[in-house]
Amino acid sequence: MTPSYLDLFARNIGIVTESEQEYLRNARAGLAGNGGVGGAYAITLARMGVGAFHLADFDVFEPANVNRQQGATVETMGRPKTVVLKEMILAINPNAKVTIFETGITAETIDAFLKGTDVVMDGLDFYALDARRVLFSAAERLGIHVVTSGPIGLTTTLHVFGPGSMSFEKYFDFASCESRGEELAAFAVGVTPALMQLGQIDLSKIDFAAQRAPSFVTAIQLCAGLACTEVMRILTKRGKPFLAPRYFQFNPMKLAMRKRYLWLGNRNPFQKFKRRLVARELRRAAQSAGPWTPPQ
Repeated sequence: MTPSYLDLFARNIGIVTESEQEYLRNARAGLAGNGGVGGAYAITLARMGVGAFHLADFDVFEPANVNRQQGATVETMGRPKTVVLKEMILAINPNAKVTIFETGITAETIDAFLKGTDVVMDGLDFYALDARRVLFSAAERLGIHVVTSGPIGLTTTLHVFGPGSMSFEKYFDFASCESRGEELAAFAVGVTPALMQLGQIDLSKIDFAAQRAPSFVTAIQLCAGLACTEVMRILTKRGKPFLAPRYFQFNPMKLAMRKRYLWLGNRNPFQKFKRRLVARELRRAAQSAGPWTPPQ
């Protein structure tokens, strides 16, 4: 006999109220990207008792995913991430409604992906800027909050875009970028204005050609706890969302945190300076790794 919803999530009560748990039960979350943070988001939200999911990812599991991604085991190699995560969600809550989008976030899928969602979580790969533009532009048009958290080195970050926030494009100031490399530098510095991850990442281990970088499971787990707590606040209407241009970064290595309002976003003069420095370091790392042609 399958346990009831109330039995499965009874231990949530006391942290959330019965009425708040009903908000979660009736909520639909869109998860764009189902790899590292996206997979951790999916399982965390499932255990919170969120009742419906839209899962979007075009990728399959491979050996390099095992160190950090939910659903990645030697038995799931080659299987679509969306399909595996759907099975995992339903194993937690058999009554959950899960719709999968196996071609990921595209201009063709975005309207269906966002339809009916109460909140969206950005679990897209760091390099997936084109998909992010599609996602954030459509979500902003529809008035849907998008929560994003980055596992940068061993640190975690938090930004929320949506009603009342600075827009995604304006915050990151992509319009001023003249190359793909500058866009990546702008995104990196915009996600981590405090740069608390400095010294934690060996840039020589970044594979620009394959669009891969070091990633560690503890940072993934921190992102899930932080971002999914913010989603709980949004869905249950506990206070105001943590809207951009506000940002947060936590460094567990030093038990240090930074929470600020980033005036002008990436157009802030200090941000412009940091963007130039990061772009220069990324170029050096790319050159030391061999010829690099940024993806078009």
